[in-house]
Amino acid sequence: MRILLVGVSCIGKSTIGKLIAEKLGYIFFDFDFEVEERMGEHISSIKNRTLAFINEHSYREEVKHILRDILMDNKEDIVIAMPPSGLFGSYNAIIKKHPDVLTIALNDDVKNIVERLIFFDDETKPIHNVVNENNKYRYYQELKKDITYFGRSYKKAKMQFNLNGMNAYDSANELIENIDQFKD
Repeated sequence: MRILLVGVSCIGKSTIGKLIAEKLGYIFFDFDFEVEERMGEHISSIKNRTLAFINEHSYREEVKHILRDILMDNKEDIVIAMPPSGLFGSYNAIIKKHPDVLTIALNDDVKNIVERLIFFDDETKPIHNVVNENNKYRYYQELKKDITYFGRSYKKAKMQFNLNGMNAYDSANELIENIDQFKD
């Protein structure tokens, strides 16, 4: 089975995806990591080079071949954690060519997501940025916008899964139980 996870930033796609892959004995791919590895540069550099800061579409066009290659080279037993735009345009066109891929949209309440926020610099290194009462509202607002913006594309996913504030381990276990219905 090939599983593709989508959702807004910090929803838990990579963490939950790794756990699912471990438990099922699948190979795990973090799309952002794959982009940096295969392109030999950080995502921020690629976006700056492709003018993606103006048009995210340019970035997706530049890196879509990586998703195509992962799917062409791995015909079974993989989990891919995609960026928030994982079901947009170029990516979605590639996914449609692989109807066996189970797309799962992860959802959760904004308050739960804010509790999981992790920040990275332009070189994808974690940075210490504390969420506190002074800045929490700003993060709530940004996540609400992302949920609205990306959420339209998540409706294309074959399965919707609400984390309901569960930790990653419990989420992975429950997801595995739910994906059994999609196995051949």
